[in-house]
Amino acid sequence: MTRFFFSFLGAIFSLVTLGLLMVALVGGAVFYVYGRDLPDVAPLANYQPPTLTRIYSPEGRIIDEYAAQRRIYIPYDEIPDTVKNAFISAEDKRFWTHGGFDIQGIAAALYEAAQTRGESVRGASTIPQQVAKIIYFGSERAIERKIKEAIQASRMVKEIGREKILEIYLNEIFLGQNAYGVAAAAQTYFNKSLTQLNAQEAAYLAALPKAPSTYHPVTAEERAVARRNFVLTEMYENGYIDEPTYEEARVAPLLTVQAGDREAFAAKLPARDYFTEEISRQLTRDFGQEGFKAAGLTIRATIDPEMQKIAAAALQEALEEYDRAQGEWHGTVATLEPEQLTDAKTWRAALEEIPKLARDVESWFPAVVLEVGESAARIGVEAWADGADGHWITPDDVKWIRKARVAGDVLNVGDVIHVRHDGGSPDDPVFSLRQVPGVQGGFMAMDVNTGRVIAMQGGFSYQVSNFNRATQALRQPGSSFKPFVYAAALDSGFTPATIIVDAPIEVDVGGGRVWRPRNASNRFYGPTPLRTGIERSRNLMTVRLAEEVGMPTVAGYAERFGVYDRMDPFLANSLGSQETTLFRMVSAYAMFANGGERVEPTLVDRVQDRWGTTIYRHDQRTCEECGVEDLAAGKTPRIITNGKRVMNPITAYQLTSMMRGVVERGTAAGQVNLGVPTAGKTGTTNDARDVWFVGFTSTIAAGCYIGYDQPRALGRGASGGEFCAPVFQNFMKKAVEKYGGGRFEIPPGGHFINIDRYNGARLPDNASGENVVAEYFREGEEPVFGIAFDGGFAMGANLPLYTEEVSRATRQVETSDGDVVNIPSQATAGEISSGGLY
Repeated sequence: MTRFFFSFLGAIFSLVTLGLLMVALVGGAVFYVYGRDLPDVAPLANYQPPTLTRIYSPEGRIIDEYAAQRRIYIPYDEIPDTVKNAFISAEDKRFWTHGGFDIQGIAAALYEAAQTRGESVRGASTIPQQVAKIIYFGSERAIERKIKEAIQASRMVKEIGREKILEIYLNEIFLGQNAYGVAAAAQTYFNKSLTQLNAQEAAYLAALPKAPSTYHPVTAEERAVARRNFVLTEMYENGYIDEPTYEEARVAPLLTVQAGDREAFAAKLPARDYFTEEISRQLTRDFGQEGFKAAGLTIRATIDPEMQKIAAAALQEALEEYDRAQGEWHGTVATLEPEQLTDAKTWRAALEEIPKLARDVESWFPAVVLEVGESAARIGVEAWADGADGHWITPDDVKWIRKARVAGDVLNVGDVIHVRHDGGSPDDPVFSLRQVPGVQGGFMAMDVNTGRVIAMQGGFSYQVSNFNRATQALRQPGSSFKPFVYAAALDSGFTPATIIVDAPIEVDVGGGRVWRPRNASNRFYGPTPLRTGIERSRNLMTVRLAEEVGMPTVAGYAERFGVYDRMDPFLANSLGSQETTLFRMVSAYAMFANGGERVEPTLVDRVQDRWGTTIYRHDQRTCEECGVEDLAAGKTPRIITNGKRVMNPITAYQLTSMMRGVVERGTAAGQVNLGVPTAGKTGTTNDARDVWFVGFTSTIAAGCYIGYDQPRALGRGASGGEFCAPVFQNFMKKAVEKYGGGRFEIPPGGHFINIDRYNGARLPDNASGENVVAEYFREGEEPVFGIAFDGGFAMGANLPLYTEEVSRATRQVETSDGDVVNIPSQATAGEISSGGLY
């Protein structure tokens, strides 16, 4: 009997051993078959998931962020233990002991499923398995995928270690509300950093991986709290929190951003605007659309938030002033249905869903018409309580609209409109009816020495239209292009005192057509000094000058300054008929201001990758003395520039002096007065379809253009001096207060001579009076009087000319490229009439 018993036990043992051996062999075979072609896990040690890109102001404040997946990557050592332990307790309590997959957990899940006949099926995936699923296999339900997960999880534990696995998991896991990873989720749900989370908040985040929408803090608050408390219980039983912490946390309310208990992180960010969107557009060209949003870049912008606000207000004021002067009502933004007007909560919710409302315009708010009376209309204003008597649009507030006498002439119940808060008391605020102007425009300002763009406004409202008219709109610059013609002339031997004939011109453009340019005044002024030509923006003088210098030379200057990539050398383009952008024009004018040195405009000071390594820095200048601890009293560190010269400094100074005349007594006179030397040029195209003003001080260059997106005439009297110069003035007044401004630097190698600004005659050194101007001439360059250039065009017989014969001579002139050329000093009357010198 005993022998039989031991024989039986031996048989059982053999069967079990053989069974285990078979299981091991089958398991090994399965692992071998499914594990042969799996990817290598070693690269996960340097895993870089998509991470949001952030843009910072120069002061280090976050002003915008872009993300394909909103993730803030946090290294393992910087993740608080409370957060790690919460997720381990919720998802994988044997994380630190199993080999990648949890046999005990799998057995428990199978047992539970068998007991409940499949009604209760709980997951048994470990954190390593979840990482394997996220990185390699997706969410397809298949036994093959589970086997591969287990194999890969086991390999990851051996290859990269548990800490790296947990780091990847906590940064990769989706936790709802477009939040990927625990850092983004902490910000999204609680507006806190990870280090600020308490136990109950960490436990709530750990409750979310299974199904974020199932545990929504508002729509499923009861389930969310129950799941959170389950996680807290696990943390307590696993020894991660003590009893007092557990008892306090499990009864704490669930206070979240979604429930309105905390301010959203996004609410602290400025509204997205043209500046940051242009940074995104430019960097997307380098990284690609998804690459930019996923690269985890840290971008330090050049924007001055204070000046950006002033720029936006200045342009918006000008656009709205013009629009209201037209007296046209463009209609309402949208219309709400009667059922959406039943109560304040309903219409407020409906207003929030309407896109393209100008909420980014200061003091503007969306509103809806709730009632229309005999004369006034009662409105509901977003973000404002109704007050005792409601808010009203009165007859006085529609007087600017042509043919409107009472509010009911233009408004109906349900109309969605814009209103501006115009004061009043907190209990009785006053609002006025507004509309987004039909006319648009752009504005930009930049540092003339560094190229740093400090402000950019690409239209009336970014939220209404994100098309950036400062960088994307191609417009005719009109007369604001003329300085480049004059720059080419000054570098070609002309001087500010050179006489150019202002007389009628006819140009055969082929096909039986004749181009007859004319001055804005429709008058002709005869021989006139070069200075007056730019001050008074004389078209005929400019065309003749362009013909004298040669349009290929003018085109070369425009391309050198970056106004165009390629300029067509047509004579009409000397008057600014070829389109360009405001961005290019302002940056070109900055080179006039800094003495002719190339400056590249930039919206970005520095770009760092996700590891903090600088991959781009705009300012390449060197400061040899910045590291010196003891500088002499009153001495500042010397910055050495390495900028390329695009213009002779004397030419730049001469041109700047002439453009100061535009501001002081020319086409911008009376519109710009900053109290410091200021130069600039107006621009008005045919029929005033586009109007411009671009100008500069010794520190800041800025420009504005105004026009309809689909170009059409702005009306009688429209001009760059009338419309755009005030925008420049309003902005630059504040810019001068902040950035200063002084005399333009006089370059060496020249001398001043008094000239009569009206006829170009030389005056004595002690001359004074309104007609006297001190012009700067190159050393060895003496103006020749009595010679007028006409560009080779026939001149009207009624215009007086200087006709005396003078001897011919040549002189050497250094061009902006450093070349030395021989220029005839004077021309005979016969040469003038036959086509001039060039």
